[in-house]
Amino acid sequence: MDDWTTMHVDQVDVTTENVAALIQEQFPQWSGRAIQPLSSTGTVNAIFRIGDDLSARFPLRLADTTEVQAVLEQEARASAELAQMSPFPVPEPVALGKPGAGYPMPWSVQTWLSGTIAIDADPSASDAFAEDLASFIAALRNADTHGRVFDGDNRGGVIADHDDWMAQCFQESEGLLDVPRLRRLWSRFRELPRTAADVMSHSDLIPNNVLVAGDRLSGVLDTGGFGPADPALDLISAWHLLQPGPREVFRRTLACDDLEWERGKAWAFEQSMGLVWYYVETNPTMSGMGRRTLDRLLESTD
Repeated sequence: MDDWTTMHVDQVDVTTENVAALIQEQFPQWSGRAIQPLSSTGTVNAIFRIGDDLSARFPLRLADTTEVQAVLEQEARASAELAQMSPFPVPEPVALGKPGAGYPMPWSVQTWLSGTIAIDADPSASDAFAEDLASFIAALRNADTHGRVFDGDNRGGVIADHDDWMAQCFQESEGLLDVPRLRRLWSRFRELPRTAADVMSHSDLIPNNVLVAGDRLSGVLDTGGFGPADPALDLISAWHLLQPGPREVFRRTLACDDLEWERGKAWAFEQSMGLVWYYVETNPTMSGMGRRTLDRLLESTD
C-alpha cells in the first residue's frame, strides 16, 4: 500500500486515490480539497486530512460491513458525548461514509485538531501537563454514566479476565523481554480487587492520542471509546506519558488511593505487553512505547 505500512494480516489497502474518489462520490461538497495522508503510529485507522478542518478515518482491519457501521455509529455518539464535557479540544463527528471506490467498509469524518502528538513532543517532564491530564480525566469521571456499565470489551473490567491474552503475550515475548520478571509482576496485578464503581473513561490515553502545545495539553484524540469503565483505566496515561515527578503531581491532583493506583499500573502493563511483541517489526514506535512503559512500571516496583 502506498500510504500506510502493513501492520495486520487482515489489513485493508487505502490510498489517497481511494479517498479522493470516495469524497467525490459521497461528499462532493468537499471535492477539490487537498487530501493528505497522515504519517501515524496509529494501529486502528488510516487517517487522511481533508482540507484545513476535517479528517477522514478508515478502519485498517477487514471486518463485516454491518458490524463496522455499528461500531462507527457508536464511536460517533461517544465522541459527541465526550465533546460536551471535555475541558480540552476534541474531534467532533461530522459524517459517516459508505463502502466504495475500492474501499470495502464504512468510514468516518471528524473535525481536524491541530497540534503535535505527545509521542513527537514529549511532555513527560512537565508538571503543568500532568495537571492538565488529570483535569481532563477528572472531567470525564464527573460525567453521568446514565446507568451504563462496562460492556466487557477490552480493558476496563476485571483484570484477571485478561489471563489468556497475557499468557500469549508472555509466550510471544520470549527473547524480547525479561519474561520471568514480568510474569511475577502480572501474578500480583491480576489479584488486585475491583472495589470502585464504573466512571466515564476515555479508555486509551496513549501518547498517540494526546496533543501537546509547548508543555501543556492542547487536545485529545480518538474519543470514540468514551464509556463506562474501571476508574483506574485512564491512569494508564501516568505510565505512558509521565516521568516520576510529574506522575506524582498527576496522582495528587486526582487523589488516587493505593489500590486505584496499582490497578492503573495493571492496565498499563496489560496494554504494553501486547504492544511490544505485536508491533516489533511492523510499528517500531508503538513497540518502543510499550517497552518504555514496562520499564517505568518495573522501576516503580523496585
